[in-house]
Amino acid sequence: MSHVTPPPLKIRRTFSDRLFRRTSDLSQPDHKLGLKTFYDPPNADVDIIFIHGITGHRETTWAAPGSRPWPETILPEKVPRARILSFGYDAGVIGWRSRLSGNRIGDHAKNLLVTFAAHREADYTNDRPILFVCHSLGGLVCQDALISSKASPEKHIQQILKCTRGILFLGTPHSGVSLAVVGQRLSRLASLVSGSNPRLVEVLRRDSEVLARIQDEFHSLLRSKGDEIKITCVYEEVPIQGIGEIVPKHSAILRGYPAIGIHADHRGIARFGTMADPGFIAVSNEIQRWARDLKTTLEKDNPFKSDPDPGGFENTELAKRLLGDVGRTPGVTIHGNVLNSMVVNGGQIINGGIVFGGD
Repeated sequence: MSHVTPPPLKIRRTFSDRLFRRTSDLSQPDHKLGLKTFYDPPNADVDIIFIHGITGHRETTWAAPGSRPWPETILPEKVPRARILSFGYDAGVIGWRSRLSGNRIGDHAKNLLVTFAAHREADYTNDRPILFVCHSLGGLVCQDALISSKASPEKHIQQILKCTRGILFLGTPHSGVSLAVVGQRLSRLASLVSGSNPRLVEVLRRDSEVLARIQDEFHSLLRSKGDEIKITCVYEEVPIQGIGEIVPKHSAILRGYPAIGIHADHRGIARFGTMADPGFIAVSNEIQRWARDLKTTLEKDNPFKSDPDPGGFENTELAKRLLGDVGRTPGVTIHGNVLNSMVVNGGQIINGGIVFGGD
């Protein structure tokens, strides 16, 4: 009788396995779709997620020629307590042989929203602040995702908007230019690399009417959030030879919000090779400032959140009496800071205070 080797058991990653992941690529086998984790330190207190444009890629959009993506290689040094991710979606409308993506801006936005929300829910980071960095039409994908987050009846989906604290737009068209015009320029730009695809223009022509709707709803959303969401716009200062500016300054800025010019073309404003690159300095300074402000706010609202075990509480006699062997009991798992919230023997610990007389 022949012997059949059983398939290997699927081993669940432990919490410690997830503590520090750098350049993980577990989301999709084709290495371009879904979430890619560039950096994930154990003490992360903010999520930074990068979104490429409709002709982009979750890695190469952010990589200077001959380099790895800067969110992976040099940004972590500036924001060491940030989990850094990149979202990839089907931008396959470039190249004569590529199939035409059936997805458009709204579909990409929903995919981003559902994927990111599920990822955060799975590892218990639903309440972590979020910063978005978006290139080109990826900014519209981000805006539409936040609009959908606001309208969603599902709490974990709503959390994406509630936790958003900053958006950095790099060459995103906000007004004053149609998506069809941008599409024509992007198609010509793509032809310099992989061959033009005139179908791109048709895809964006159909989405042009969506731009006005997204902008109206996004501005309404920003007004409702007050100064809760920081916005900075980056515009290109160098035209591409034979094409010009893909997204001119007047379209790339939002009135009432800071704007930064980078001396590079539409592609170059998202690609940095070293920390000395003026573009990286400008962009990373904004990200670093937002992350620093978030840390200050977190410490002010709840000083325990800035330190997983302030004062070594978990090693004190009080902790031992309250918790006993709960952390070593089979089937019992403690996630995060025990000071934040947990139930022990009918009493409840909430933010460091003890409330007895539970159910």
